Amino acid sequence: MNWPDVPLEGKSVRQLCGTVLIMEAVVIGLAIVPAIVLEHANRGLAGGIGGGLAVCALLLGGVVGRPHMGWALWAGTALQLLVIAAGVVVPAMYVLGAIFAALWVTGIWLARRIQASTPAPYDQARPPTKQANRLFAAPAVSRGHLPSGIRRGGRPVRGGTFDGG
Repeated sequence: MNWPDVPLEGKSVRQLCGTVLIMEAVVIGLAIVPAIVLEHANRGLAGGIGGGLAVCALLLGGVVGRPHMGWALWAGTALQLLVIAAGVVVPAMYVLGAIFAALWVTGIWLARRIQASTPAPYDQARPPTKQANRLFAAPAVSRGHLPSGIRRGGRPVRGGTFDGG
């Protein structure tokens, strides 16, 4: 899988993908009891696999999108495959794993779109050019010469609400 444009860190990745992973951990944890009761799976096997996947999802949900944690996005993708593979123990996990995998891919896609549409922070943006400095600079007012229509004190001379009285 080659995702050259995927943001590996940032607020949008942390919110979207972290939420998917934490909700997935809850669902995996809740699937342990049906695995034991309905599917008659070995308690140790169901608890070990389900608990391990739930703890991994919680830990990854806490680190995904953080600075220097780009590996968490790939680990979350691997977790999605493991949850689908847990369908061997509980067949409903095939469906739940596919749903969460779709949410995971959608979270990455949306985070990429949000990050592409959000302007860069001021410190990372290009420095202003000389032309931009001239456009946005305040007009120079020499001593004693004010622009027309302005009287001392900043009040308008005509057409304004202040008549100077």
